[in-house]
Amino acid sequence: MANTMNFLLTALAFISLSNLAMGSFNIMDFGAKPNGRTDSGQAFLAAWAKACRSRRPASIYVPAGRFLLGQATFEGPCRNSRVSIFIDGTIVAPNGYSSLLKWMHFVNVNGLEIIGGTLDGRGRALWSCKLAGRRCPIGATSLIIAKSKNVLISGLTSINPELIHISIQYSHGVTLQKVKISAPNNSPNTDGVHVQNSVGVTVTGSTIRTGDDCVSMKAGVENVLIERVYCGPGHGISIGSLGDVRKEEGVQNITVKSVVFSGTQNGLRIKTWGKPSTGFVKGVTFQHSVMYNVRNPIIIDQNYCPSKINCPNQHSGIKISDVSFSNIKGSSASKVAMTFDCSKKNPCTGIGLKNIKLTYGKIKAESFCRNAGGRSSGSVIPPSCL
Repeated sequence: MANTMNFLLTALAFISLSNLAMGSFNIMDFGAKPNGRTDSGQAFLAAWAKACRSRRPASIYVPAGRFLLGQATFEGPCRNSRVSIFIDGTIVAPNGYSSLLKWMHFVNVNGLEIIGGTLDGRGRALWSCKLAGRRCPIGATSLIIAKSKNVLISGLTSINPELIHISIQYSHGVTLQKVKISAPNNSPNTDGVHVQNSVGVTVTGSTIRTGDDCVSMKAGVENVLIERVYCGPGHGISIGSLGDVRKEEGVQNITVKSVVFSGTQNGLRIKTWGKPSTGFVKGVTFQHSVMYNVRNPIIIDQNYCPSKINCPNQHSGIKISDVSFSNIKGSSASKVAMTFDCSKKNPCTGIGLKNIKLTYGKIKAESFCRNAGGRSSGSVIPPSCL
């Protein structure tokens, strides 16, 4: 027993010395209050300044409790190669809503880690405004990672954002693992993970239940892996919408596999505006996924034009090629389980279907094709129309 106690004391002493050596900063030491009412913004920023200025890897600790934080920008570059934020408590946004477009914003940081904890965006007031059809602000994204690299977000929970839960912009090498994202299915525009102009993004082992896309990928995205994700409710996993502007970068080298969709509006989707554009989508692999009562399990829509402004009677300029769907099974909530509605001027090419089984109750499911070319192999149900 004595030897065990000595071992534990030695281990705790080692951990304390290690934290001291790397620089560990508790936000409560800077005046943060865990009551959910006192603004702890200055404490967060003071702890960030200390950690970022440290010449050695440093950590910030958010203990148990509810910590109120207004809009805050955590800016680099830092002097060290790793700043870790360990969260045991909940960080809450202010009540009500404002015209802010971002809540927690990390920019120009190399080696950021955010581990554990909960972000509560308190978005219900803004959702109510939007759902009532009143004039409302766009809303704030809860967590933005911008112009950063080598970022790890692990074990984080995000609930009730005003707008997007997590947005990754102009960044390189970002991994999200074991993330839990939650908002009601009628919460408008609450995308789970939004990626744009970024390279090397991984989303794995996560659960996303929200009111818009579980994962959305916009222009300038490449080398993305989405694996072992549960999606539902939500609008599925989407590439797009793309092509709203004439000049934009393409999307390439995307892999989505081992995803479960339950009760979602879409499953695996590519969506482009029916407008001229220089963009493209190529090198996309969708595989090993299961659909439960999904309205559009497989869909490519190149005639997106919800406002009917500046796009009627035009054709999408986005070139879609080399997109494969394999080992996709489950149930469709609509008779047309596979839709390939491509551009007349830029038909889809190189679409591959292999081992697909999508059913629609006791009625045979159907597929729809327009301006789409490719091939199928193995068993494909509903039958391919390519």
